[in-house]
Amino acid sequence: MDIASFAELLHETATHHDPYEKSHAPHHWWDWYAAYISARQDGKTQNEASGAAGRYIDQVLHIGAV
Repeated sequence: MDIASFAELLHETATHHDPYEKSHAPHHWWDWYAAYISARQDGKTQNEASGAAGRYIDQVLHIGAV
């Protein structure tokens, strides 16, 4: 992936992480980002990737909503 595309993906990831971050207990942003980016690279839509990242944080790391 070229730098411009990766920068765009990081920006997209940050945008989708914001609502999750505001509604859930403190967590390491990089865990959410990694799950989101992995899902996007696997061909998931933005909404599917957000769901996958949220499930990863909630179910694997056991961090839930506040």
